[in-house]
Amino acid sequence: MIYSRRALLLLPWTAVAPRLSAQNGSRITPTGLVADGATLNTRALQEAIDRCAKAGGGEVLIPPGRYLTGTLHLRDRVGLYLESGAVLLGSPRLEDYPQLKDAIPSFTSTYTHRCLIRADAASDVAIRGYGAIDGNGTAFEGEYEVRPYLLRFIGCKGVHMQGVTLRNSAMWVQHYLDCEDVLIEGIRVRSRRRHVNNDGIDIDSCRRVRISNCDIDCGDDAIVLKATTSLPCRDIVITNCILSTLCSAFKLGTESNGGFDNIVFSNSTIYDTNIAGIALEMVDGGTLSRINISNIVMRNVTCPLFLRLGNRARPVTAGDPRPGMGSFAGVMIRGIDATSESKVVSSITGIPGHPVEDVLLENIRLTVAGGGKVLAADYQVPEKPESYPEASMFGVLPAHGLYCRHVAGLSLHGVTIRAAKPDPRPSVIVDDADGLSIKGLHGSQLELRNVRHANIRESAVAVHLGGANTEDVAIAADQAKAPQVLAGPEVSSQSWRVSK
Repeated sequence: MIYSRRALLLLPWTAVAPRLSAQNGSRITPTGLVADGATLNTRALQEAIDRCAKAGGGEVLIPPGRYLTGTLHLRDRVGLYLESGAVLLGSPRLEDYPQLKDAIPSFTSTYTHRCLIRADAASDVAIRGYGAIDGNGTAFEGEYEVRPYLLRFIGCKGVHMQGVTLRNSAMWVQHYLDCEDVLIEGIRVRSRRRHVNNDGIDIDSCRRVRISNCDIDCGDDAIVLKATTSLPCRDIVITNCILSTLCSAFKLGTESNGGFDNIVFSNSTIYDTNIAGIALEMVDGGTLSRINISNIVMRNVTCPLFLRLGNRARPVTAGDPRPGMGSFAGVMIRGIDATSESKVVSSITGIPGHPVEDVLLENIRLTVAGGGKVLAADYQVPEKPESYPEASMFGVLPAHGLYCRHVAGLSLHGVTIRAAKPDPRPSVIVDDADGLSIKGLHGSQLELRNVRHANIRESAVAVHLGGANTEDVAIAADQAKAPQVLAGPEVSSQSWRVSK
């Protein structure tokens, strides 16, 4: 199904704030704390949390100092408030993190059952203040099972994260699974280590989530939405953030079983990012719809845009039936200014018979590395339908700015591509498309292969047509200079036209 762009604008303001009654009750300071960073304080901290819960809720105040602790469990209507100078420091001993089974089946249950702070099916919980939570992550080496999460919220309603610094996690920094009414504002993440899955924020099968004014520098994906259960990620707003990562900055996927719907990402900056600035990935079934991304600037990113519909078809849990083919339709990406010095090219790709549908790129400026070479005439870009989705998965691409394949209802309006070094490859290639609108494209050459029902206007580019299935391509002569059109011998002269 192709969604109208008008429908994409009708995003309800449904992400309401948690009630946060934890802040309106008692304020308890734990007794018996030892702030030397070496004495284990788990019992004293947990006793204060439990006492606060029994009193009807409130906040546990953590005063300045370094407090070593193992796993802590948040309770209903209880928050932690870390004063400036307060540090909760994760124990370096794995035995201080008991294995905890998840009540909600998801693929993340195969990673690790350990974490520093956890809440299960809790209501109105919070972690606030100006202190820090430090996972002591360098103490843990090895596979997932021996690296605890920093924070994990499972099946919770009303979660508030505000102001704190989260750092040095051994695994994902924070994971929210099947939660509702989540508010994350003004936090800092500092957990930039290679090969230890240091995702900054993982929102997984959640509803009504707001993330704002966050500063994230991490080793794995900075803000990543997942759907590792059969439930979707839905009604999510992310804005005013600063992101840097060794992987992708803003990402939907890789796990997509439950799908994504009604997502907004806006007004943010991305820098020093080693994979994709924006990655939208559907490979494990599910439906992606109504995604709106706007006003994003990127500096020193490997690949600005990566949109992928594949068919890895991994089930939620081992032994479950493989999910059916997913769908990817209804994405608006506006107001992007990105600079990349990498040879990895932005791409929008489906697979044969299953196109990426109804995508609008508008007011996009990509400054790319260039310096490539024309590929051999018989070069074929691999399909890789079952592969893990990654911006570099196709290897060298025949375009130097944007490569699109297996798409329907694609609109490129006000797209400018500049190459830092001369590059003879086309700026944009669109291959196997049905319904293509191009307006105000600025680059060198536009190449269309097997494109049906295309309209090209106000675009100062040379147009190369190829593919025997090319049909109904209209090129407007609305520039001061007549359009240059080169059609391959397999393209019928009746399949394209230049019109005023």
